Amino acid sequence: MTNSTQLTTENDRILSIDFFRGITMFLLIGEFSELFGKLTDPYFNGTLVYFIGNQLSHHPWNGLHFWDLIQPFFMFIVGVAMPFSFTKRWNRGDSWNQTFRHTLKRSFWLFFLGWALYCIGPGKIEYRFANVLAQLSVTYLVAFLLMRKAVKWQLLVSFGLILLTYLLYQFWPVAGYDQPYVADHNFGTWFDVTTTGQMNSGHWVAFNAIPTSAHTIWGVVAGMILMNDWTPMKKVKIMFIAGAIGLVVGYALDPLVPIIKRICTPSFVIVSGGWAFIALAISYWMIDVMKFRKGVRFFAIVGMNPLFIYLFAHVGGGELIAKLYKPFVPLFFSWGGNLTIEIVVSSMVWSSLWYICYFLYKQKIFIRI
Repeated sequence: MTNSTQLTTENDRILSIDFFRGITMFLLIGEFSELFGKLTDPYFNGTLVYFIGNQLSHHPWNGLHFWDLIQPFFMFIVGVAMPFSFTKRWNRGDSWNQTFRHTLKRSFWLFFLGWALYCIGPGKIEYRFANVLAQLSVTYLVAFLLMRKAVKWQLLVSFGLILLTYLLYQFWPVAGYDQPYVADHNFGTWFDVTTTGQMNSGHWVAFNAIPTSAHTIWGVVAGMILMNDWTPMKKVKIMFIAGAIGLVVGYALDPLVPIIKRICTPSFVIVSGGWAFIALAISYWMIDVMKFRKGVRFFAIVGMNPLFIYLFAHVGGGELIAKLYKPFVPLFFSWGGNLTIEIVVSSMVWSSLWYICYFLYKQKIFIRI
């Protein structure tokens, strides 16, 4: 596949990549508006609103909600963009060593920011590495090291990492951590306790970075498919078939290996990877094949400054914006009660976070590492 790929130009830019990245980031920053949690208020119980709110939260353990797919989508789309950006650099004369050093630098900063944002506790420094940025620092580096390998080797390594995870969880012999699919009593928790002296809250584990490297590797493979000179419909079919296989295999494994996002079991990684391929296939078909472009720019704007807006929202940007609106919203929405006021404030915070991205876009300011 690598021998027949071609680098796209600005004139034939694949807009579905911008859309996929943008809508994923739009949903990620939406979490910081605190809107999703309000949709599961008892007032909405039994309604469509409650169902949507429930899907916009992580499944407590064995099962799959839509929100469980957002991090895999993010890691996947990072991989999709990698063949485009690195091929462009190699074509202009950058050596592999130069791009490798750049990758190491980016991975370091992702790791550091992931630690700094989540791991500085009140009055003490803690060591927690189970968040999306710290995880991405590992998956990004692994995917880069495999980029120039044949697709069969990329797939072999990705499934090898998944198999390694399965074997470690299934056969780990340490007492108290030898129950592979019991929260806080599995290999992942042992790994955290051993390396950092503590377990992560919410049953998340840092070792997730190893199996979920498959998501970024598969993203690279998808990017190579999109760069290939095949017909657009052939690309759609290949990605859709790959996704369908992932869904069939992942859901079929569930009775034996439960689908658990919090410890990224093999069944979860495979089924979420399948959904990622299908989502990209549909996006590519609608936007780049059928030329349905309405709304693409709205989401793509968020994806142009993903790291900045994520960091801004995470360090309290959403809370700051909410404080600006809270004194005024009751003047117009007090008739709806506290829940209505809270929903309006959260919606305005989410809109404002989007507008910040739009402002940066208009000013041609793009913050990257």
